[in-house]
Amino acid sequence: MIYKDLKNIEYGQAWEYQQTLFTEALNNKDKHVPTENNLLFCEHPHVITIGKHGKQENLLYRESFLKEKGVSLFQIDRGGDVTYHGPGQLVGYPIFDLESFNIGLRQYIFNLEEIIIRLLASYNIPAERLQGAAGVWIDTAIPARTRKIAAIGVRSSRFVTMHGFALNINTDLSFFSLINPCGFVDKGVTSMGKELGYKVDMDEVKVKMKGLFEEVFEK
Repeated sequence: MIYKDLKNIEYGQAWEYQQTLFTEALNNKDKHVPTENNLLFCEHPHVITIGKHGKQENLLYRESFLKEKGVSLFQIDRGGDVTYHGPGQLVGYPIFDLESFNIGLRQYIFNLEEIIIRLLASYNIPAERLQGAAGVWIDTAIPARTRKIAAIGVRSSRFVTMHGFALNINTDLSFFSLINPCGFVDKGVTSMGKELGYKVDMDEVKVKMKGLFEEVFEK
């Protein structure tokens, strides 16, 4: 697993880099050459992305208004609906050949959720899955309090993945008011900082997250 921290990078640049690695992996598979498994971490300036099955009505403001707010907009090729990325959020892009781990797409998404759940547990934040909704959630047994702390949206072709997850660490949650996050109108969003009541060390989270990727995928 090759780890790269892209730091703070424009969404379009990161997407282009992902696509380069994704295409290289597919080409290597065609040639029966071993593929590399790349794990990219980064933060993005304010941006909203809409997945290939996303509904425009979940974008609550016109693009012209978003530009005034300093928010970019991208229609992209991942699964899922609409989400927000911004400073204080850890975004992870695993460009993995799932066949090298002997797993399928469903297990892959389960693994991503498992990594985030274990990471949050290390900060004493109890998080879990929500049936029928990808990502990681808090207080799923209390519908009025259920809130999302991490989103997951992926693309896969011939078992090679791109896109990935976004974990709210010190994110300004007010930007989520621009959308119906992931298409939900009855559930909130939260962050590690909000749950803990203090600013969380982003570099510390990256180190823990990298270790958990190795633990879960290279076991």
